[in-house]
Amino acid sequence: MAQEPEILYKLMVLYMLDGVSFPLTNTQLAEFFLDTEYTTYFTLQRVVNELEDSGFINSRQIGNSTHYDITDDGRATLRFFKNELSSEVTKDIDEYLKENKFRMRSEVNIISDYYRPENGDFIVRCRIREGHADILSIDIAVPDEKAAETISANWKEKAQSIYQSLMQNLI
Repeated sequence: MAQEPEILYKLMVLYMLDGVSFPLTNTQLAEFFLDTEYTTYFTLQRVVNELEDSGFINSRQIGNSTHYDITDDGRATLRFFKNELSSEVTKDIDEYLKENKFRMRSEVNIISDYYRPENGDFIVRCRIREGHADILSIDIAVPDEKAAETISANWKEKAQSIYQSLMQNLI
């Protein structure tokens, strides 16, 4: 197989998605490729779009971010062509995932956003996900956008303690 850069980038994306048990966001994929200077943002986006068009990855829009996971066809393709990835590349990905898996999982599983329905108040939706399901979802009505922004921003840091407190108080 010709080792064209974009083919290798596709295999790298598949390898990353196969290396975690949760979806990765577009930002998380870009972070790796840009931090390691493997390629540019625009090349990565083209590669990701081609993988999705080919059915090797799925995407879901959650809040403001796109989340990707590998399909069965993507796994089969990766198994077949995995030897095309150098040991240096797989080592880079493995180390990156090992160092960042906890942070990336938290980023993907602790979600908040807000919107303004017709009644005028803002609604902040705060969620904790496990896999593809919400284990906690709270909608909070607040009077203004500043309060909505604050709650949404604080949710990432406080979600775990709020969840634990709810469980302790309710059980």
